[in-house]
Amino acid sequence: MRRAAAWLRWYVTELTGENAYARHVARVREVDPSAPVPSRRAFERERVERRYGDPRNGGGVCC
Repeated sequence: MRRAAAWLRWYVTELTGENAYARHVARVREVDPSAPVPSRRAFERERVERRYGDPRNGGGVCC
């Protein structure tokens, strides 16, 4: 039962993108431990801009 709950939690966090920031921080620390790590808010903003475009510059439409 505990294993199933752990798998379900992992699946949901992967599906929703919750683990993306943790993976990003780990990757930055692995490449250069002294490099600055963006805040979660900055990371999420950049992630959305990469995906959908920057709405401040006329982007924001994905299709």
